[in-house]
Amino acid sequence: MDSTHSTDLWDRVFATQPDPGLWLVVVTGVVALAAVVPRGVWLVTRNAITIAHEGGHGLTALLSGRRLDGIRLHSDTSGLTVSRGKPTGIGMILTAAAGYPAASLLGLAGAWLLAAGHITALLWGATALLAALLVMVRNAFGLLTVVVTGAAFVLVSWLTGPAVQALFAYGVVWFLLFGGVRPAFELQRRRRLGGAADSDADQLARLTHLPAVVWLGFFHLVSLCALTGGGRWLLGL
Repeated sequence: MDSTHSTDLWDRVFATQPDPGLWLVVVTGVVALAAVVPRGVWLVTRNAITIAHEGGHGLTALLSGRRLDGIRLHSDTSGLTVSRGKPTGIGMILTAAAGYPAASLLGLAGAWLLAAGHITALLWGATALLAALLVMVRNAFGLLTVVVTGAAFVLVSWLTGPAVQALFAYGVVWFLLFGGVRPAFELQRRRRLGGAADSDADQLARLTHLPAVVWLGFFHLVSLCALTGGGRWLLGL
């Protein structure tokens, strides 16, 4: 690739795009909410949140010096990230704590990029993250899920115009912000019914000697703060 093409590609990715109309921001938010609230729809769309959840575990494991053995994504929207290293200590704590906040923090980062006008950069950045995740997925359903999700980002990035890219990007970010809130409430309900004994919150309780309810509160705090802050950025407030 010559320098001219490299410059053109750089400009395409990192150039700023004009802010979409408020109607687009509101409509994409309503659509994203409709993809999270109804249980029947959520049973499908939750797979995207699981990608972010397990990706959060995996990335944090690597950053904290652990060895990442693989990630599995299942058709029931559950997932599993396996890493090697000390079974206790700060690296294990950070890895266990990273899953539930991951979607919300990605949504918050996406909202910041959109508020700055970097729609294309967001789409390409998401594609790069999915490509990195794909290398670590170890089961067929997980591979299919990540490939299909990544393909959607690639197609929108390359084949559509600014209006469609804006619709897609705002919809994705709203979905991450709304979708990041629901799993912690689901975990809270399962624990109240006596299930999820090996959940992230319970693992963290054993690692830190803090009650699992404290970690549940942490998950709620992160997701709700991200939704509030990200929503304000998206709406230009």
